[in-house]
Amino acid sequence: MMTDLQIAKKVKLRPIIEIAKKFGINPDDIEMYGKFKAKIPLSCINKNKVQKSNLILVSAISPTPAGEGKTTISIGLSEALNQLNKKTTVVLREPSLGPVFGIKGGATGGGYSQVLPLEDINLHFTGDFSAIEKAHNLLAAIIDNNIQSKTNSLGLDPRTITWKRVIDMNDRALRRIIVGLGGTTSGIPRETGFDITAASEIMAILCIAKDLGDLKRRLGNIFIGYTFSKKPIYAKDLKVAGAMATLLRNAIKPNLVQTIEGNPAIIHGGPFANIAQGTNSVIGTLMGMSYSDYTVTEAGFGFDLGAEKFFDIKCQSANISPKAVVLTTTIRALKYHGGADLKTLDRPDVDALRKGLPNLEKHLENIKLFRVTPIIAINKFKSDTKEEIQLIKDFAKIKNVRVAIANVWAKGGKGALNLAKHVIEVAENCDTKFTPLYQWDMAIEDKIETIAQKIYGAEHVDYNSNAKRQLRQVKELGLENLPICVAKTQKSLSDNPKLLGRPKDFIITVREIEIASGAGFLIPITGEIMRMPGLPAHPASEGIDISDSGEISGLF
Repeated sequence: MMTDLQIAKKVKLRPIIEIAKKFGINPDDIEMYGKFKAKIPLSCINKNKVQKSNLILVSAISPTPAGEGKTTISIGLSEALNQLNKKTTVVLREPSLGPVFGIKGGATGGGYSQVLPLEDINLHFTGDFSAIEKAHNLLAAIIDNNIQSKTNSLGLDPRTITWKRVIDMNDRALRRIIVGLGGTTSGIPRETGFDITAASEIMAILCIAKDLGDLKRRLGNIFIGYTFSKKPIYAKDLKVAGAMATLLRNAIKPNLVQTIEGNPAIIHGGPFANIAQGTNSVIGTLMGMSYSDYTVTEAGFGFDLGAEKFFDIKCQSANISPKAVVLTTTIRALKYHGGADLKTLDRPDVDALRKGLPNLEKHLENIKLFRVTPIIAINKFKSDTKEEIQLIKDFAKIKNVRVAIANVWAKGGKGALNLAKHVIEVAENCDTKFTPLYQWDMAIEDKIETIAQKIYGAEHVDYNSNAKRQLRQVKELGLENLPICVAKTQKSLSDNPKLLGRPKDFIITVREIEIASGAGFLIPITGEIMRMPGLPAHPASEGIDISDSGEISGLF
C-alpha cells in the first residue's frame, strides 16, 4: 500500500493561477507564494454571495486512537460535489508543526482525498503560524518591559498576569519557566511558561475576526491582568495592538491551494478545539462561500467540542448557518467505544459495535438540538464487514437519519458520490437557519450548564473555589455576555477521558475560568487540558528526512 506522500507525488499539480481561475478570482488579484499556493486579499469577499452558498459542516463522533478521518471525508465530499457539477470549495485548518513532528503527523487528508502541496502545507506553509507566534510574543515582551520600566510603567502586578509565550513545537520543558533572571538589567523575575501556538488567543482572534479593523480591535481587548491598585489592564493600554496587527497583516489573508483532483481548497488558521473554537477562520469560510455553490468545512474533534463551538460562537459571530451536518463515523471507533481493545479493532465484533452505538446516537441528538439535519458518513476501512455496515444502516433507519458509505481514501471523490447526493438533497430543501443552543445574554452559569447537560449529558456542573472566584471577576469586568468555549477532553462526552461511549449521571467540574476577551469568549476549564504537548519516546521526527536532491521522506 502506498503512503499518502507517495500518492501525492503521483499528482501533477496545477499552477495556482489555474486554481484561482477555477475558484472565480482573477489571477492578478492573488498574492502568490511560489507556483502552487497563494493568499487571497480580503477585498475578494463578496458578502452578497455568501448567503447563497450552501455551507456544509463535517463533524465526528468522539475521537479515538483508531482515528475517524474527518479531514479526509471533508476533502472527499468536496471532490464528489464537484463531480456532480456543484462548484465546491473545501475550507480547512492549517496543521501545527508540533503534532507533525510529534505523534499525529500531518493534517492534509489521506490517500486519494488530500489537499496539496502537502509538504508545504504541513511545514511552515505561508508563515501564518510564525506571524501569530511573533505577535503573541511581542505582547509578552511588552508586558515584561512595562513591569521593568521606571518611566512607562502601568503598575502591573506580575502575580495577576496570565499571558504566556508561545512556540509551534511540542516542548514539555517550557510549560513552566522563570523569566527575568540575571540581575536588575534583565527584568523582574516571575513565573510564566509557554503554550503551543495553536493554543494562543491570537490564533483564536485571527480565526474569529471579520477584517483587519476587527482584528486590531480584538487584539486591543486582550485581558492582561491587574495593577497593584486592582485596575484591569488590556493590550490597548500597552499601546501594542497596532504593532501586533501589523505583524498579522498577511496572516489574516486566507491561503488558496488545491485538492488531488484539482479543485480549490482554502486553508487558514488552526485553533485547538479542546481549548478554543477549533475551526478555520471566519474569513476563510466567507471567502469560500463567496465563490462556491457549496462550501465544505470541518470543526475539530467530536460534535460536542468543535461543532458546538462552531454553531454557538463562529456561526453566531459571522451570521452564517450550515445547511447540513455530516457526522463522520467509523466502525473501528464505535467498537472502541463499545469496549473493544485497540489491538482488536480490525477483527469483526458486532457485539462491541452494538455497544458503541450510543455514542453515535448522542451526537445525532446533539446535531438535532440545533435544528440541522445530520447525515452519517461511514468512513470505510478494509476491515469493515458487511454485517457491521448493515448494523449501522439499520440503526440509521430506526433513527430516521440518512447514511452513506464513504470510501474516499481509496477512491477520492468517486467514493463519496452517494454521500454527496444526500448532502445536495438535504441542503437544497433546507430553508431555515440553525437554532443556537443558548443566548449570549444568559447568566454565565446557565450557559455552562446548558452545554454540559444538553450536549454532554451531564447531571449538573460543580465549580471549585478558584472557578467561583474567577466567575466573580468576569462579572466585575462586565464580560458576562460573552459566549462559552468549554475546555474539555476530546476523548469522552464527559470531562473524564476514561468514560467512553455515552456516559450518564456524571458531574462536570469547572476548575478555572479563563478570560479570552480579545477572541470574545470565556473558557471554563474542566479536567486536565494540555496547552503545551510533549513528545513521545519516539517522535515522528525520527523518521523524517530529506535527500541531497531535496526529496522529503517519512512525513507520513
